[in-house]
Amino acid sequence: MEEKRLSAKKGLPPGTLVYTGKYREDFEIEVMNYSIEEFHEFKTTDVESVLPFKDSSTPTWINITGIHRTDVVQRVGEFFGIHPLVLEDILNVHQRPKVEFFENYVFIVLKMFTYDENLHELESEQVSLILTKNCVLMFQEKIGDVFDPVRERIRYNRGIIRKKRADYLLYSLIDALVDDYFVLLEKIDDEIDILEEEVLERPEKETVQRIHQLKRNLVELRKTIWPLREVLSSLYRDVPPLIEKETVPYFRDVYDHTIQIADTVETFRDIVSGLLDVYLSSVSNKTNEVMKVLTIIATIFMPLTFIAGIYGMNFEYMPELRWKWGYPVVLAVMGVIAVIMVIYFRKKKWL
Repeated sequence: MEEKRLSAKKGLPPGTLVYTGKYREDFEIEVMNYSIEEFHEFKTTDVESVLPFKDSSTPTWINITGIHRTDVVQRVGEFFGIHPLVLEDILNVHQRPKVEFFENYVFIVLKMFTYDENLHELESEQVSLILTKNCVLMFQEKIGDVFDPVRERIRYNRGIIRKKRADYLLYSLIDALVDDYFVLLEKIDDEIDILEEEVLERPEKETVQRIHQLKRNLVELRKTIWPLREVLSSLYRDVPPLIEKETVPYFRDVYDHTIQIADTVETFRDIVSGLLDVYLSSVSNKTNEVMKVLTIIATIFMPLTFIAGIYGMNFEYMPELRWKWGYPVVLAVMGVIAVIMVIYFRKKKWL
């Protein structure tokens, strides 16, 4: 399906705006403008009403949700002087996390994840950020994100966010996204614990499917975390003019968090790979136990079958054939043989 959406760009000139995602939800623009003393927030669908914030002297967060509206993305891009190739990357939602520095703005691509605990599937959404002198433009595919803690800090003047410039807002958004990765890893850790118990106690075919799904989720996470490290490394090492020196340590702190997340993902990948080996061993051991029980049962019945076969022959002149106590004696002998064999197997610890 992804290849089919990407094929819509085939043959088009560079800079052509084509949305390659799958979400066609309602369109919405959320604006938050603030300073130490004042705060303004509103939502609209009129793109013209948010354009004057380009020249605002106070930090402004413009969140555009529903980038299937390519006309809106183009209008905002033209007004803020965003390069057409950057706008193309915003709409091509299969980008890897990256950062690009321009003369008047910084362009960042990130990935936001949601985890379906019922289907055990990981779903990603591209989030594009553009930092200008006093604005942060954010482009999302659909409504719903992980940035509510940032909104709350701005609304109620918590922390230092309203004392800082737009570069600190950019840090806060990236930090919120990275913090959500820790929440996601906790859910995956719980899933691993459940799978470990299932693999050791009651391995089933569905267990293998969940292990493979978990491996795919971790691969998807790894493909995001490693380039994200490069993004944050560039932000605090190759400091662009739009980021103040006082904000650089904050980006370094987020970078440290991504290192921790990357290490955790690698650890989880090793554990999940080991789970598959443990599953195969558990199934093999379970099969061996069943075969051992069946073999012991067959072995016990071998002498009994031998005796029953001898006395089942239809010869007229056979010892004990017409003996009054022949039948119960033979049954007793067969029972004693079975008991002796069971005792012997227990002494050998085969049972």
